[in-house]
Amino acid sequence: MSLTTTATLHNGIEIPVLGLGVYKMEEGESVYEAVKSALALGYRHIDTASFYQNEEGVGKAIQDSGVPRDEIFVTTKVWNDQQGYHNTLDAFDQSLEKLNLDYIDLYLIHWPVPGKYKETWKALEKFYRDGKAKAIGVSNFLPHHLDDLIQESEIKPMINQIELHPQLAQTETRKFCKNHDIIVEAWSPIAKAKYLDDPTLQNLAKKYSKTPAQIILRWHYQNDIVSIPKSVHEKRQKENAAIFDFALTSEDMTAIDMLDQDNRIGPHPDHFPY
Repeated sequence: MSLTTTATLHNGIEIPVLGLGVYKMEEGESVYEAVKSALALGYRHIDTASFYQNEEGVGKAIQDSGVPRDEIFVTTKVWNDQQGYHNTLDAFDQSLEKLNLDYIDLYLIHWPVPGKYKETWKALEKFYRDGKAKAIGVSNFLPHHLDDLIQESEIKPMINQIELHPQLAQTETRKFCKNHDIIVEAWSPIAKAKYLDDPTLQNLAKKYSKTPAQIILRWHYQNDIVSIPKSVHEKRQKENAAIFDFALTSEDMTAIDMLDQDNRIGPHPDHFPY
């Protein structure tokens, strides 16, 4: 098990279970160096979005990395004001151009914009059929959004990327996704390091000679959750990747599960200021 360890989407495409998220990394040198160092360390999964405004730097780092394109799993997303069928067609082309890629490995609807996401999804189905996106999915969708989308879709989402960490376990959404063979992916998997001083995490870190962040990332992995921790620092990227040489016991997992408080860092999908 390593950074090349993958989960299999319901269409057979494989996604590395640990990737690099680049939200809030500045376009230019900052994101370029972060992606380049991650790829040099062995990361093969990079997650960006049009909203992040750093696709060009991500693309340049990929081109300059020396890693063959087919070994790198690249995700990007359509933002809220780009949604709707025709707008999404344009948004996708813009992202492809900025990334300087021929195809996207995973294209996501960033948020479930009311009255728009079903039309947006039709565009994603087209990208998938045309081979421009190897996989398609959604982000920040709750069960009722997913149910609504699936009812009227020809292709089911392959991934739902949501805010997920021990204090926001998203049990219902995870259960829905499992029942519908949709992989769950966690953004903000270590909750921006907001509660790494929690005694449970601290004790487990001591027990395994790991950091609290590594304990959380291992918890994600053992829950079959893909995660994309963000770090611009090579040392932290290396640390985040060192989660495959130990295993939490079922008691440890339960102790971490008990941290759930339905505590969000980001907005609630039903209350987002669309």
